[in-house]
Amino acid sequence: MIDLYYWPTPNGHKITIFLEETGIDYKVIPVNIGTGAQFDDDFLKIAPNNRIPAIIDHAPIDGGEPISIFESGAILQYLGNKTDQYIGNGLREKTEITQWLMWQMGGLGPMLGQNHHFNAYANEKIPYAIDRYINETARLYAVLNKRLVDRDFIAGSYSIADMACYPWIVSHERQGQDLNDFPYLKEWFLHIEERPAVIKAYELKNKVNSQSTMTEEAKGILFGQTAQVIKP
Repeated sequence: MIDLYYWPTPNGHKITIFLEETGIDYKVIPVNIGTGAQFDDDFLKIAPNNRIPAIIDHAPIDGGEPISIFESGAILQYLGNKTDQYIGNGLREKTEITQWLMWQMGGLGPMLGQNHHFNAYANEKIPYAIDRYINETARLYAVLNKRLVDRDFIAGSYSIADMACYPWIVSHERQGQDLNDFPYLKEWFLHIEERPAVIKAYELKNKVNSQSTMTEEAKGILFGQTAQVIKP
């Protein structure tokens, strides 16, 4: 059994996609980041960066005590190694998957996250910031589009690299992007969108948080964090 500490964000969807693809038994523990649940002491014990997702694996493959993992990329790698699924075969494919997973963690996610912030959530509209992140989003889309010119998936077979990238492309319209400008990425996106496990993963979103409106209170909690929120 996997305990999944979850909220329906792109990083949260990565993990539910993997769990649905593999059929691992899991229990969802909602962490409402709009109300500050990510700062609860019990959650911080397993996620010291006060971010979702996080998991507890009650049956690790070493037979030892339950193990907790935070950071979505680390969780995908852990679950891939646990199940020996979607992490590739052999040194070269595994390396390809790992580097594209890191590309998502270090580039696609953070840059698109800033796009969302300045384009949709920031109270003050700053044209330079909006243009900066829309343009960087387009550049990253172009990198992925080029990668997909001669392949169906990012790193050989369908893998955790695809699961990591897909949720960040879902909001392409809000990010100021037209998928028709990136035809190979679009074909990849539509193919993954139709996977039964992906459909089930996104159905969970409405069960956990049917009210997706960003309130001013939630903005203050999400975007007003300083060093003072971290308890020594």
